[in-house]
Amino acid sequence: MSDTTTETNGVTSQYAAQVAGDLERNLKERERLAGEITVLQSRLDALEKDRTVLLNLQQALGAAPSPTAAETEPAAKAPAARGKAAAAADTATPAKSKKPAAAGKPADRQKTPRRSAAEPAQPSLVSLVREYLAAQKQPLSAADITQALAEQHPRRAIKTTVVRTTLEGLVAKSHAQRSKQGASVYYTSPSTPPPTENQAQDQPA
Repeated sequence: MSDTTTETNGVTSQYAAQVAGDLERNLKERERLAGEITVLQSRLDALEKDRTVLLNLQQALGAAPSPTAAETEPAAKAPAARGKAAAAADTATPAKSKKPAAAGKPADRQKTPRRSAAEPAQPSLVSLVREYLAAQKQPLSAADITQALAEQHPRRAIKTTVVRTTLEGLVAKSHAQRSKQGASVYYTSPSTPPPTENQAQDQPA
């Protein structure tokens, strides 16, 4: 009886040690994965911030956003579906079905000029800001330029944040100059002199 009890206790101790080791390895693995998740989350947050800044800059520069994969995939599948339908129609009516399709093509070509004539392209915000800044003889803040452009183009939704992003893009391309007087930031055309201290006190940032 004593031998059996001793053997049982030995097996129990062995399993207990094995379970303790497994728990320790489990804890270390969890800590490692938690650290990786934290790093990946911080990278994801940084990428999201970069994406927001790039989208604002793209909108300010007047460029059309690039289509995502989800947007291009249905468009790619549509011609194939139309091709199968056309092939089935040709098989059912070999001679008669082709003539209406050919007659419909010129009508499709005529639709594009009508839409373009009804909706003329508007100048980009970059062009508006650059032309307005070049026409001024004194430094202006982003708020001043936003107010002036909003009065000139009441149908366009012009925001100070987008105008400021546009101005920073012009500064990066040497199409505008930035100067700071106290807490106020001013933008000028490359040929316009920087603001004086009196102008910095009179005009808002």
